[in-house]
Amino acid sequence: MCGMPQQPPVRSTPRRSPRPDASMSLITNVMDHSLDDGYAEAAARKKADGDGGMPKTLRAKLGLAAGLVLAALIVTVGAAQARVAAPVVAKEREELIDRIDRETEAADELEDDIDELREDVGARQREALRDSGGSDRSELVGIMAGAVAVHGPGVRLVVNDAKDTTAGGDGDPRSTSGFSDTGRVRDRDLQRVVNGLWESGAEAVSINGQRLTALSAIRAAGDAILVDNRPLVPPYTVLAVGDGPQLKDRFRNSADGVYLHVLQENYDIRTALSVEEDLRLPAAPSVIVRTAQPITEKGTS
Repeated sequence: MCGMPQQPPVRSTPRRSPRPDASMSLITNVMDHSLDDGYAEAAARKKADGDGGMPKTLRAKLGLAAGLVLAALIVTVGAAQARVAAPVVAKEREELIDRIDRETEAADELEDDIDELREDVGARQREALRDSGGSDRSELVGIMAGAVAVHGPGVRLVVNDAKDTTAGGDGDPRSTSGFSDTGRVRDRDLQRVVNGLWESGAEAVSINGQRLTALSAIRAAGDAILVDNRPLVPPYTVLAVGDGPQLKDRFRNSADGVYLHVLQENYDIRTALSVEEDLRLPAAPSVIVRTAQPITEKGTS
């Protein structure tokens, strides 16, 4: 039995790396001949014709010297003017900063005076209501008008923006009038919440510590929600004094409660409604109480 002829083993030929001297020669060539041949030839021809280098005639030399002197003079004058003007600019800047600080302090003092006067007017109005006969009707008028602070059982409703709001609504109707995020609470949302609480039997309502009255307005200014021209910051805490369990059930079953549930389901707006044993609501500032008087007709003779 003849065996198969044995073939010599095949040896793998290692791959050769490029020679380092070739790479170095290319770099050396680039460094030694950085100027293109055409440019080098043009420079040599220009030098042979006598056009290159410094000016040859006395007139050309004087012109070059005059140009250099003029350039140096312009730079020197500019530097001197900048050095002279620098202290003046710094002084004007300091005076402007001091003026801004003074005006800011004056504005802060005026705001403090306005707050004190507003509190004084509110206290006098509440005192006048208490002294107007002391009847239950006058006390009820003060409560309904928001002129006096109240406390009692009720509900606490917290409404907050969605946890992850997205920019742009892609034509969604909730993003067409001021609010770019579909998960943002809007002024009309708070309007419906407050109206729903009033309709459900609330006796007094406040949002983030601001008492609401019959003259209160909930509006939007850009991306901010204003209550009586005062901006609110989310989350929005709505307190309503009344029969807590009954107020909670009525609000949930009302059209405005269903509307709030739809916002929660479709736009991930966060809400929390709870019954509280004792809520304290402040009085509304600068409440103007108006009363109507019957008109008596004079008899004719």
